[in-house]
Amino acid sequence: MPNSFLSEADVRARLDPALLVTAIEAAFRDRYSAVTIPDRTQAIIPQGTFITMACCDRIGNALGIKLALVRNQPREATPGEGCVHATYLLLDPETTEPRLTIAANYLTDLRTAATSAVATKFLARPAATTLGIFGTGRQARAHLRVMLLVRPFRQVLVCGQTEARSDEFVREVLPEMPGITVTATDARTCAAESDVLCTCTTSPDPLFDGGVLRAGAHLNLVGAFQPHTREVDTYTIKHARVVVDTYVGARTEMGELLIPLREGAISGGHVASDLHELVSGKKEGRRNREEVTVFKSVGCALEDLVAAEVLMATQP
Repeated sequence: MPNSFLSEADVRARLDPALLVTAIEAAFRDRYSAVTIPDRTQAIIPQGTFITMACCDRIGNALGIKLALVRNQPREATPGEGCVHATYLLLDPETTEPRLTIAANYLTDLRTAATSAVATKFLARPAATTLGIFGTGRQARAHLRVMLLVRPFRQVLVCGQTEARSDEFVREVLPEMPGITVTATDARTCAAESDVLCTCTTSPDPLFDGGVLRAGAHLNLVGAFQPHTREVDTYTIKHARVVVDTYVGARTEMGELLIPLREGAISGGHVASDLHELVSGKKEGRRNREEVTVFKSVGCALEDLVAAEVLMATQP
């Protein structure tokens, strides 16, 4: 089969968020035990961190790899591009020749948000109506779009790095949010008044005091991916039921977990489950209305493979 190429515009037109949420949930439930996911590599280069993420499904006979650069700083010359640039190769399992090459910036944004949505479906209280988002970049936009698929949010609170960025984000997304109130706010208010909170930043340090979180809140943490960085503090992790996308990623890259472990604030068994155990019913999710739940995602190569397969199905 000849190699085809999908541009960013192609991916935006063809990758359906609702279909992707369903496909990722099914993959973690039904395919996870049949996939081989090597530890992802990270190489520090002058431009930032170069990451490779491969996944092989032995049963489904699927193979793919993502190449990503997380830049030290977003390039000023290209507004809105953000700090992550990615390419995905869906390969022929028999020959490893590329079957589909995908410009994967939006793919990465959407698969991350879709995975957060799966976790939210299983962990957030059903009556959650206020969504909080830290960040104003591509991941924040993707999470805003996809979270609406799994809970009946009526209000969105946004906290960016600056007040100006928050205001600009609100102005840009308001036309896409009929019937929903979108408000720029400060960090404390965003954390304290949200039923579901998504942290989508490049901050290396906690964004808010975990003591202000409301009872029963659910958090999706997707920004930090190195052992010395974290978006929430020790208090939040210590007092929450924590679910991770993969145990391997949590043990090696999750600063939110590793820093409290080094401090002696939590034990090695603090993580309640991974996403496979959660969606397959092997481990319990939320145990009561008052419990604070946290889903931490450092990124799993299975999510990329699933997104590429969804796109492959749209090929003529």
